[in-house]
Amino acid sequence: MTTLTPDSVQAHVSRRPGAAYLAAPLLISVLAGLGLIATYHVFVRTISGQWLDTAAMLGTEVHHARLEDLLRQTLNATTLTSLVLVCLIAATVGVVRKRIDLAIAAAVLVLAGNATTQLLKDWLPRPTLDGLTYPNSLPSGHTTAAASVAFALVIVVPAALRGPVALIGAGYTAAIAIGTVWARWHRPSDIIAALLVVLAWGALAVFGVRLLRLRRAARPGRPSRIGTLPLLVTAAIGAPVTVIGLLLGKSADAMTAASPEPSRLTFVTGAAGIAAIVAIAFFGWLWLATDDDPIESRTPRDP
Repeated sequence: MTTLTPDSVQAHVSRRPGAAYLAAPLLISVLAGLGLIATYHVFVRTISGQWLDTAAMLGTEVHHARLEDLLRQTLNATTLTSLVLVCLIAATVGVVRKRIDLAIAAAVLVLAGNATTQLLKDWLPRPTLDGLTYPNSLPSGHTTAAASVAFALVIVVPAALRGPVALIGAGYTAAIAIGTVWARWHRPSDIIAALLVVLAWGALAVFGVRLLRLRRAARPGRPSRIGTLPLLVTAAIGAPVTVIGLLLGKSADAMTAASPEPSRLTFVTGAAGIAAIVAIAFFGWLWLATDDDPIESRTPRDP
């Protein structure tokens, strides 16, 4: 009978990163960037896109005083101070785990993502195609802040905690995102654009981490089902609901009106789309942030 030595077991579970290891985050970053461009073109530069987007934002309103106050407090809590605090927490976790590369990656995605959102919001023009003179609000700053801090925490925590942290982060991000639409602060397209900005920068940060570790063997890992399964179920439910809602909304008689009219259908469609996009973004991030610590950094066990 053949007996595996510790070295052979280590060789069996490790691998030398190849081209695909570097290409994956770059590809995701490019796709996120293209998705951002497509989102802007469809929902800002076309009349049907603007109509559906604004109708979703106007589709509901908070009338309950306590709920409105809670929503306002939650949205106002997502500030620059909270971003800095989470960056410090992420850096501390990275230092404690002796993973300075992950701490830097977390800081880069938070700072670059939020800076990019503010620049795009000021720079992107919004033509008046739907009869309303609302200013450009794409991408959403609140959603960018929520998603970026959640991404930062996911990448720095140990592998065993990434699934639960990702689920909590996805829930928090979805609540903030849908809350801004409910409060009529943002349109659904603003949310989608913000998530794509964060995912693009997050993927670039992972590319930097992988580039630094390219010459070292690593243990490949996969995100746990605890994290991925709920996200996949959410995406599987939200995506078809969004498609059906968009088709019904676009064929509605109200589309012939001079300006978008409040529509519960479009709001539900937008909320479903936001939930699906959040789930897809966090699912992709879990795979990018999968633990692949270098073999050299692990303490060998006694036989």
